[in-house]
Amino acid sequence: MSLSSTPSASVVDALGDLSGLRDFVSAGRAVLAFLRERLGFGLWMLTRTQGDDWIVLQTEDQAYGVQPGSVFRWADSFCSRMVRGDGPRVAPDSDFVPAYAAMPIRQDLPIRAYIGVPLTYPDGTLFGTLCAIDPDVQPDAIRQEQALIELLAALLSTLLHHELRLAQEMRRSERLHLEAMTDALTGLLNRRAWDQLLDREEDRCRRYGHAAAVFVIDLDRLKAVNDRQGHAAGDALIVAAASALQSVTRDFDVLARLGGDEFGLVAVECDAPGAHQLHERLLTALQSAGVEASVGLALRHPPHGLAQAWADADKTMLAHKRERSRGR
Repeated sequence: MSLSSTPSASVVDALGDLSGLRDFVSAGRAVLAFLRERLGFGLWMLTRTQGDDWIVLQTEDQAYGVQPGSVFRWADSFCSRMVRGDGPRVAPDSDFVPAYAAMPIRQDLPIRAYIGVPLTYPDGTLFGTLCAIDPDVQPDAIRQEQALIELLAALLSTLLHHELRLAQEMRRSERLHLEAMTDALTGLLNRRAWDQLLDREEDRCRRYGHAAAVFVIDLDRLKAVNDRQGHAAGDALIVAAASALQSVTRDFDVLARLGGDEFGLVAVECDAPGAHQLHERLLTALQSAGVEASVGLALRHPPHGLAQAWADADKTMLAHKRERSRGR
């Protein structure tokens, strides 16, 4: 590998048409390709941290076979030590960095050289990392590239911030556009709108590594109420359930009536602790409204997506319903 003071023609080719760098994804691809051409390294990545997970968003991989969407343990990564300040951002030979040399991940992957810088939100909190690893020792001269790599990471962070704000506005616009796709009784989104928004949220989850949680809520005694008290009473129960669910969800979450006595909720940008807190709020709100319901929860896992989380939430809802039936 040789380091040049000016980009070669192949680097310019790697960057492509700069006018096409309109979003985080295209800019990320160009940055990874540029750094791969300029510095080498077997693997360059853009990643997202989410709780204990370290999610791979984009790669430029020549050596390790790591795919976008892969999930690793954050605590096992060199980047976790770098962010804590335990190791340098550029390590031509990680054997000489105690914080990196002792990491268990080296038992599974050959890592001698490392580069990593944080991607951050405007308040300085961590979004993820721009990083690289290589199985071979690299020249000490790569230390001189740290300022360039930090600049590229800062530019990506700024672009990401604006794009995430735009994503919030897009969610609001989508809700307004789909207002016609509402359930006549409750005013909630209907199944058709749910299907469309589930696909759009999955796109955002894949793009930015967002966490999300899916809930399935099924009323326990709607048929009995209809049979004993009439359909007007059953409709009132459905409306009470919808109001209770709305009272504890955010306006950019996806809440829909999926069928006669079933509701669905996608809590967007919601990690595991937040999902479990929301689960408790949902149960409390339903109980306060006098609505008996079974609630299933599943977290989105990056390799499987929201569709699988929906199926998993439905299974946990049925398990909750069986448990409630045994307790009666």
